[in-house]
Amino acid sequence: MPRFFIDLHDGSNLVRDKEGFDLPDLDAARAQAARIMTRIAQGIVEGPERQDYVLAVRTEDGIVRLRMRMSLDPEPSE
Repeated sequence: MPRFFIDLHDGSNLVRDKEGFDLPDLDAARAQAARIMTRIAQGIVEGPERQDYVLAVRTEDGIVRLRMRMSLDPEPSE
């Protein structure tokens, strides 16, 4: 089973996945990345002015196979 690594960049910090996930294919890695993004979004209590997140899914040999982006940009309504 292939191992995928999911790195997170939050606009100022890069967190590289050192352990990885044993997943059957890229579709399963995409689903895992979506779960991670969902947990990040659920954990935001008070949003900053703007925050961007980028997940990069890479293979064991370092090739990035997928990028997933999420932007939080609160706009107050008057």
